[in-house]
Amino acid sequence: MGRRARPVLASLGPVALDRAGEEPLHRQLYRALRQAVVDGRLRPGERLPPTRALATEWGLSRNTVVTAYDTLLAEGYITGKVGAGSFVASALPDAPPQGAPGRLETRRGVGLSRRGLSLAAVGQDTRDPQGRPFSLGSPDLAAFPFALWAQLLGRSWRVGGRALAVEPDPLGHLPLRASVASYLRAVRAVRCEAEQVVIVSGAQQGLSLVAQLLLDPGDVAWVENPGWPGNRAALLGAGARLVSVPVDQEGIDVAEGMRRGADARVALVTPSHQFPLGVTMSLRRRLQLLDWAAARDAWIIEDDYDSEFRYVGPPLAALQGLDGAGRVLYVGSFSKVMFPALRLGYVVVPPDLVGAVRAVRRHFDGGTSVVPQAALHHFLADGHFASHLRAMRALYGGKRAGMLDALEREFAGLGRAEAGEAGLHVILHLPENLPDRVLSARARAIGLTVPALSDYYEDGRGGNGLMLGFAAHDGEALERAVRDLAHLATDMA
Repeated sequence: MGRRARPVLASLGPVALDRAGEEPLHRQLYRALRQAVVDGRLRPGERLPPTRALATEWGLSRNTVVTAYDTLLAEGYITGKVGAGSFVASALPDAPPQGAPGRLETRRGVGLSRRGLSLAAVGQDTRDPQGRPFSLGSPDLAAFPFALWAQLLGRSWRVGGRALAVEPDPLGHLPLRASVASYLRAVRAVRCEAEQVVIVSGAQQGLSLVAQLLLDPGDVAWVENPGWPGNRAALLGAGARLVSVPVDQEGIDVAEGMRRGADARVALVTPSHQFPLGVTMSLRRRLQLLDWAAARDAWIIEDDYDSEFRYVGPPLAALQGLDGAGRVLYVGSFSKVMFPALRLGYVVVPPDLVGAVRAVRRHFDGGTSVVPQAALHHFLADGHFASHLRAMRALYGGKRAGMLDALEREFAGLGRAEAGEAGLHVILHLPENLPDRVLSARARAIGLTVPALSDYYEDGRGGNGLMLGFAAHDGEALERAVRDLAHLATDMA
């Protein structure tokens, strides 16, 4: 059947639901009601019809209406307990209260460029500084040797003295660049010398730096779908026109990328551990991608996300190590292995780009603070980094196995857990009657941080699941959190 319109509330007016479309009906109903609240057709305090009555009038299942109401409730557009009366909220999340003491009025998008608006619209930041259970990107800080790190900081000052206080080399502290190059050659099979290594303030800055270097406004860039919002932001910040390329079990679909954007200037990929799906790019796809870049004179930005934590099989060589044409720029970070506040990462660039990177970096921010770079050099050169990484890989492997067991036990019949061969998170795939955004919002209300898988897709469709990080908490805390999450899912099912 095609589109059909039915009257709902008199104030709402006609609403069209596409019953033959790909978007679930509960999402269509949610969007229609939300828009009516935002534009004032449903007024603050107005009572919504009971879910059963609305379902009967519209010819929908009650679960469809309940799910739409739950999403509105979780996002703050309605109040009340579903089943006992639901009302339009008096203060909406998209409309901050006027005249609130001590707060500045917020005017969305005023004065922003088109590029600024695009950046502001990039997906939510799912990091959790409070470190609640399941938070993504948080290592186990209790296991890091902070006393040793403090000693190395002091040693850096004693040995380096005033030499560390002068203006830094835009490419970074040379001893650290040499240590990083040695580590990457041995562990990741990266082809590089110290001169090619650029130390940056975290991987995100590295991505932004190379995007600014390689892209002109309007240039086409491939980005993985689903993918990390920060990767999209780095490309948008350079004015790129993004082409979303689907990811399957072999990684980014290169043939589809060529079909959608054959003239792309850049492809930003995560071949070792794709985020969020956790897949590893196959050798066939890697070679296909390298051939495309060489033939089109395009660039590949390799974000080596979470490659250090691999639990199945031998370590994988980086895509950069297969590149014989000098088309790959390799980006990595120390924050996940050590601690997030370190904000030290690196970019390995082809030799003929080193001079350009130095000039751009000089004007970009001048360089990264030298003292922690000197301490990190000693941490690497003295073998502490390798020792810590081995310990963390064993620790996280045990947590990963324990959480998978807990999910299999507690979510039997409610979901399916899937873990990639590497990384620090697990995906919990959910059935259609458990919308991931609703369950994510309810989990947040009880102190759990579980981002919805669908939020990482460009159009919000293509996956229904939850992202569960396991690194930051011990086994008992994770098991309790899994039980709490399962109780929420059971109540919704």
